[in-house]
Amino acid sequence: MLLQGKVAIITGASRGIGKGIAEKFIAEGATVIFTYASSEEKARALEAELAAKGGKAKGYKSDASNFEAAHALIDEVVKEFGTVDILVNNAGITRDNLLMRMTEEQWDEIMDVNLKSVFNLTKAVIKPMLKARSGSIINMSSVVGVKGNAGQANYAASKAGIIGFTKSVAAELGSRNIRCNAIAPGFIETEMTGALDEKVVQQWRDAIPLKRGGSAEDVANATLFLASDMSAYVTGQTLHVCGGMLM
Repeated sequence: MLLQGKVAIITGASRGIGKGIAEKFIAEGATVIFTYASSEEKARALEAELAAKGGKAKGYKSDASNFEAAHALIDEVVKEFGTVDILVNNAGITRDNLLMRMTEEQWDEIMDVNLKSVFNLTKAVIKPMLKARSGSIINMSSVVGVKGNAGQANYAASKAGIIGFTKSVAAELGSRNIRCNAIAPGFIETEMTGALDEKVVQQWRDAIPLKRGGSAEDVANATLFLASDMSAYVTGQTLHVCGGMLM
């Protein structure tokens, strides 16, 4: 029970990596607050699923890319649960295209959802964390943010921005016992990758030193480490969960 008594917020947790993190945190004793963008049905199903595991969970429909909505969310959570101990900025989307074909809208949408959301929630959560003189902020980046990728200039830029933001926040808030770290997942097999051609997926697996794609649980385990007191002396770091893609 590494997170016993902790209140955690996870953005974009109704599926994939976010859902895996929510399940891991509940199993380790945390109260889990998660946000979702659209599917009320999926959110209520996840609430029930997490509660069935014996945990306390609540979903909020909230747009992480909206500054006012992010602050309203944190205010509501603090009012109901008293504080926020852990923030996982996981909300993210892709709008892949070659740069010569990429529209301004595709660029702006990625920056709003992937990068501005991290600023919005982190800024909103600082107040309760400063009051408690404690907190762990974990931002979901990507190996693409470290090495780049053709057809993903917008996504790579947003994820690289998260790494720079993480280091800066760690430097600013370290003296108040608030830690900030990033995770850079590699090829993680989720519902989204399940729709891809199996031959293409196998080629990706073969190119990874560990010869497999990662799972949501692999990322959740790394997130748990950074959220818990096991990483009490770790801040400003980017943990690559990629099976050796980046070495």
